[in-house]
Amino acid sequence: MMFLGIGYGVTQETWLPSQEQVGSGYTFPEGLKALDRHRNDFSIVQNTTNKDSAEAHWGSTFWLTGANRFGAPGSSFHNTISVDQVAAAEWGPHTRFSSLQLNGSDKGIAGPGHGPGLSLAWDKGGKPVAGTDDPVDLFHRLFSAPSTPLDQRKALLAQERSILDTILTDAKDLQRGLTKTDVEKLDEYFDGIRDIETRLGKDESWMDRPRPKSPISEPQANVEGIEEIRLMYDLMVAALQTDSTRVLTYRQPIASVLNSLGTSVQPHDMSHYVPGPRMEVSKRRDQAHSELLAGLMDKLKAVKEADGSSLFDHTSLAFGSNLRAIHYLDNCTTLLAGGGASIRLGENIVLPKDTPLCDVWLTLLHGVGLPVERHGDSAGVVKQLQA
Repeated sequence: MMFLGIGYGVTQETWLPSQEQVGSGYTFPEGLKALDRHRNDFSIVQNTTNKDSAEAHWGSTFWLTGANRFGAPGSSFHNTISVDQVAAAEWGPHTRFSSLQLNGSDKGIAGPGHGPGLSLAWDKGGKPVAGTDDPVDLFHRLFSAPSTPLDQRKALLAQERSILDTILTDAKDLQRGLTKTDVEKLDEYFDGIRDIETRLGKDESWMDRPRPKSPISEPQANVEGIEEIRLMYDLMVAALQTDSTRVLTYRQPIASVLNSLGTSVQPHDMSHYVPGPRMEVSKRRDQAHSELLAGLMDKLKAVKEADGSSLFDHTSLAFGSNLRAIHYLDNCTTLLAGGGASIRLGENIVLPKDTPLCDVWLTLLHGVGLPVERHGDSAGVVKQLQA
């Protein structure tokens, strides 16, 4: 499963198909033009929303969770598990990396668009999961042999376990006489320790297994914007091709993409487009994303499996944002592709207004063979989306 988040949404006038044209015969909009050769292999899903989302500059924070920011009494921020981590919990034990979280670097350029978080991913406790923004670092994590000898790595792992045991003992001693609030906070701490224990166990089980040979060359360093996305897509395909992981998220750059297009329009100004220069920049941004996405689909289709199928046939891909456009939080930008999930492709799927976006994520999970009961604020699977 691949989840590609773009933050600010799209240019609704030129990216979204008409809701009057339901099914496969819809007029292809300008913003999707580059994807025409893959028309039968993706669907646009319309009229979804995360009903509790009220932050119009946070296109990613709740995109994969559907959580209510104020869902925890007494807390000003609350999140829940993201759909990628639901899949990672099931498939993670079979791969070196349970999941991989990628971020756009934007090289220190600050600004809204994605919202709080360390990546698109949030763990079972609603805590942010860290990601990497460096394609070179990701390449070496996936394919380079560790420079530290195996016996030294085993000794370091044993030392980490010893430190963890000491911390756990001290924390248990602290439990006595705590208030209810303190106990809840300490439980969060124990959850963190258990996560570290899981990571150490995984590191141990994979320690003496060599990393796979890379199907691609080492990427160039210090790339930005459009070229960065292209490199990250190549690495995502390579990670799936070598079965290094089966779950990936990518919180994509925003500012550096506009820089790649040679415009001085700022991301926030672009997102609040009106007819004129800002809208033209927004449309060019859409076209760039569609070209990159078409290239990603080409690469997934080019990787052949032993039975003659392609990697694309076994991949479920979601592209989008918690926003539609400007400040609109209804009709979330949603494109689904790939044959990995049992869903309808090649269609403009128009759902009843304000269908929970989490219904779509629940349907995807069922489509890849993970029949969980619910996700986020889901009300049930989307029958119109099921193949």
